[in-house]
Amino acid sequence: MTLPALDARLEAVLRLIRADIHADIGSDHAHLPVALLRRGHIRRGVIVELNPGPLAHARRNVALAGLCGQLEVRHGNGLDPLAPGEVPSVSMTGMGALTMRGILERGAARQVRPDAVTVQPNDDPRSLRDWALGAGYHLRAERLASGHWTYPVLRFERAEGPDPAYEGLPRDAARRYGPLLLREGDALLRRQVHADVTRLTPLAAPGRPAALELATAQAALTWLEAQPSLDAGVER
Repeated sequence: MTLPALDARLEAVLRLIRADIHADIGSDHAHLPVALLRRGHIRRGVIVELNPGPLAHARRNVALAGLCGQLEVRHGNGLDPLAPGEVPSVSMTGMGALTMRGILERGAARQVRPDAVTVQPNDDPRSLRDWALGAGYHLRAERLASGHWTYPVLRFERAEGPDPAYEGLPRDAARRYGPLLLREGDALLRRQVHADVTRLTPLAAPGRPAALELATAQAALTWLEAQPSLDAGVER
C-alpha cells in the first residue's frame, strides 16, 4: 500500500529523526512512523493513540502497509504506554505546545525521559523551549515548515549543563523565535519577525502585553539585521 506523501511539516519532522526505536505520540493516521520505517530512519516503532477513531485509523494503515511486525500500535495517553528506558526517541506533532509539555512532564514523573524528543507544535513553541532548559535537554535542531501557517519543528536531546544554542543571543528573542533559527537567518523566520513587528506596533501601548511582545520582536529583528551574511537574497 502507498500512503499519501507527507506534507511539508511532517517531512521536516522526519528529517530530524534517526533512531533504532522510535515512538510517535498521537500519531493519528500513522503516516509519519510508516515513512520513518520505509526510509530507514528507524528500525522499529511504537505508535501511541488515545482516542478510538485515530487508534483504529493507525492500526488499519499499519496493517495495510504490511508493517505490523515493525510498528506496534498501543492505546494510551501520552507516554503512559511506554516503560522507562524502553524507547530512546519520541515525536509529537499537530498539538499545542502546552499539551506537549504536559505529556513530557507527566512522562518524566514516571521516569520516562527519552534521549531525543522531536516536536511540531501548532502554536508558539516557547513553553517547550523553556521545558527543555529546565529538564536537562539541549536544542539540537529547529526548522520552520510552510503550511496553513508557519510550523516550528524542534529536536531536543538530553545533555548536561547550559544549552550553548542560546549563548550570545537576546534571551527573550531566542526563546520566542528560536536560537538556531536566529543564527541561521532563516527566511521564513525573518518574514515572521517583520510581520510581528508590523502587527504589534499599533497595539503596544505602555503596560499592555503587546508592548513586551513587540520588544521581543524588535530585539530579534535588531539581531538579525546585525548579521552581515544574512542580507543577500532576503526580501524585506
